[in-house]
Amino acid sequence: MSSPITRQSQFANQRRSQRILFAVPVRVSGNLPNGTHFAEHTSTLIVNAHGGLILLKAPVSEGKNLTIRNMRTAEEITCAVVDVNPGVKGIAEVGVEFEGPNPRFWRASFPPADWSPRSPEAKQATSKQITTSAAKPSTAKK
Repeated sequence: MSSPITRQSQFANQRRSQRILFAVPVRVSGNLPNGTHFAEHTSTLIVNAHGGLILLKAPVSEGKNLTIRNMRTAEEITCAVVDVNPGVKGIAEVGVEFEGPNPRFWRASFPPADWSPRSPEAKQATSKQITTSAAKPSTAKK
């Protein structure tokens, strides 16, 4: 069993958008430090409206541009490498940032920053679902 890699960063508590654990199959392409082009199929670990964290075997460095293709939608987006950390078994954890916010790229719903399961709206939705389910007559056949 592997243990999570914890990193200290001056930006650890400065988030522009919520992060969610979300595995999206992607194809990442770009140029290696020697100028050779690469393309690698991988997946995301964490996504947000500004980028994400991906696993990557190809050696990339901070500041380099990559192209990410969402394999579910065939959409492509350009991003910059903002963080590279050694991972497990030679697969690095690479933080990428889009040129501008694009919350729809991952096809994930990002709840508002102040969302809480304890909020009145969340409780109303749960109450409505229970009430609606209880109010439906049974349509079982005899």
